[in-house]
Amino acid sequence: MERFNEWVHSICVVTFDLELGQALEVIYPGDAVLSTQEKTNICYLAFPDSNSGTMKDADFHFRIRRGTTEITSAQATLLERLSPSVSFDPRYLYGFVHFRQQKDSSVRRGYYQKSLVLITILPFFNLFSLVIERIALQFFENGEPAIEAACHDIDQWPSPTAGEPLSLPLLGFLLRIRIPCQSDLPMDCRLVQGLKDISTANTVLLTSVHEIDIYNALHTVVNHLQLLWELVLIGEPLLVMANTPQRCSSIVQALVCLISPLKYYNDYRPFFSIHDSEFKEYSTKSRAPPRVILGVTNPFFVKALDHWPHILKVGDTVEGTDGHERQEKTRRHWDGRTLDTKAGLYTQYKTFLNKDKSVAKKLLKGARPLQVQCNILRRHFLELTQSFMIPLERYLSSLMPLRKEMSPFKVR
Repeated sequence: MERFNEWVHSICVVTFDLELGQALEVIYPGDAVLSTQEKTNICYLAFPDSNSGTMKDADFHFRIRRGTTEITSAQATLLERLSPSVSFDPRYLYGFVHFRQQKDSSVRRGYYQKSLVLITILPFFNLFSLVIERIALQFFENGEPAIEAACHDIDQWPSPTAGEPLSLPLLGFLLRIRIPCQSDLPMDCRLVQGLKDISTANTVLLTSVHEIDIYNALHTVVNHLQLLWELVLIGEPLLVMANTPQRCSSIVQALVCLISPLKYYNDYRPFFSIHDSEFKEYSTKSRAPPRVILGVTNPFFVKALDHWPHILKVGDTVEGTDGHERQEKTRRHWDGRTLDTKAGLYTQYKTFLNKDKSVAKKLLKGARPLQVQCNILRRHFLELTQSFMIPLERYLSSLMPLRKEMSPFKVR
């Protein structure tokens, strides 16, 4: 399974046992190595932290600390060529989850609950969200043979290579992708033209392996995205509370993407559980909160992390009289009691930049396709991040010797 391991670490089936709770039922391939701590974290994060009887199928992702930093030679080569915005950290694993809950009178709890989880070191959110969805549809219909077939297909994939069109067969479909490389320019639509060379009824074209729909994730908080951009840029601790793991994981991932083409080097957890092995580290009040972005759904975090300086609580989506979804308000003075019930951004941080309302007005008043809205938002924050980088690049370049003074033969 050499090629399989270049893309995916393992595929796990997690089920709910009345006596044991969440339990790892099976892992593919059979020789995949996970520490006891990694298995425990995967089991807890594979299920929604605050479950609802109305939830059926749910797709989300999480990020956990890894017990080793070993990578394959193909992954090492890929890491050297990858664009910084999609570069991966060997200290972490990503889990892409398809959770299913169905009423079942034969089960004592009244519900059948099971999750399929794809574990990988690669942060290809679009690609692996699609892969786990395709496998899950087959798995819940045909059982474990679907996982075996998917593992066989993935083992036939070419090595992950940046900058080249790749064809990936999976359960009767052909996925066409391109992994971005260091020389790519941001938002250059010409980069995916080569993917269209092959087109059949069962071909799926992914224009990006990693860029999620940031407009869909962040449109309910668009009025204070500039403030959130600053918090992410300077690495401030941020707690994101939402009602579902899909919502909180997509919001956290979108926030990390706001500072592209810069890479977010601090830790972030798109979906975090009170049972996570690092919960005590993040909830302790004996020292300052760590520089991490946490996505949570359990209301218990309101009290456990009430000392965190910045909390974004996203409520249920509600449409206003103008047909647009109502925006959350910023409340700068707060306590745990108000946070229990009211959505909003709770912070006393004062921005360095003057608030720019133009992009919010443009997005809220325009009747455009969602992809266009996403591109407008992505372009706005790309230019904002670049405007932050330019003075730093000029300063750093001033510290370098002039090119005419540089010589490989000159020794001081």
